[in-house]
Amino acid sequence: MAPTYLIVLREAFEAALLLGIAYTYLQKIARPGHYRYVTWGAVLGVLASAGVGVAVTYLSGPLLDLGPDVVGAAILFLSVGVLTWMLVWVRQHARGLKGDLQRRIDQAETTRQLWVIGAVAFTGVFREGAETVLYVWSLISQAAAGAGWASVAGGVLGVATAAGLAWAIFNGSKAVSLPKFFTITSVLLLFLAAGLFSAGMGRLQGLGLLPLTGELWDTSSILDERSVAGLVLSGLAGYRSRPTAIETGAWAVYLLVAGYLLFGHKATPGLAPSVSDRDRGRAVPEPVMSGSTSSPEERARSARGTQRSEATRNTV
Repeated sequence: MAPTYLIVLREAFEAALLLGIAYTYLQKIARPGHYRYVTWGAVLGVLASAGVGVAVTYLSGPLLDLGPDVVGAAILFLSVGVLTWMLVWVRQHARGLKGDLQRRIDQAETTRQLWVIGAVAFTGVFREGAETVLYVWSLISQAAAGAGWASVAGGVLGVATAAGLAWAIFNGSKAVSLPKFFTITSVLLLFLAAGLFSAGMGRLQGLGLLPLTGELWDTSSILDERSVAGLVLSGLAGYRSRPTAIETGAWAVYLLVAGYLLFGHKATPGLAPSVSDRDRGRAVPEPVMSGSTSSPEERARSARGTQRSEATRNTV
């Protein structure tokens, strides 16, 4: 339940932010009539994501004939790859997402190709939804029997929490810090992906594709991975009470490599307010009145003189 909740929370929150930015910008430019394009794009994105889930479930039957462990390992590694790419991509490109979305809406409005607004919403929601389906399916495939309803409950709670956080942000709440949210969830998802990668390596050992190695330790007497706490820690961070050397090494190597890719260079997580020079905090020269013929040097001297005059008046 906890891993599903974390994944759905992050993915649903990203989708909710995208939709919120689109609605807010349309309101800002006085185009509330275009809301329907965003709404229909989001609805179609959800339906398409559900279609991916149905397709994956339908195809899993024939694929399992190849061997449950083979299919399970392939899905685990695919999930790890997509999850890692998503985390790195969002951290590197998140700052420009808002400005890019607004520019595409402006372009659609200028060219009167309003379907582009719906396409933007569809693409964003479908991407997050398809990723969620893949991650959750990989978690369910290695979960214990009867744990499906717990995953469903975790997903529902994740969507509800994401909707609540997005609503709070777009209604002016300062309690939610986007940089902190994305950093914390990225770290948690890194540990989750490390656990999936380690589990995939364990599957390969079981298939005989990797050499079998002995258990490094046995902590089942302290924290059994079948206990409630053990199940939570196993799902969130890949905890194993009796791990092999390859599983442990894979877990550590993934964390080092993925952690460097994610945090090894400076990047600002979250969605920045804008990408314009003004919103980045750099000084932007005010436009010169069309009737002015003064040179830049003269305008600069005039501005300094005005500042000195104001300072003198304040002193007096």
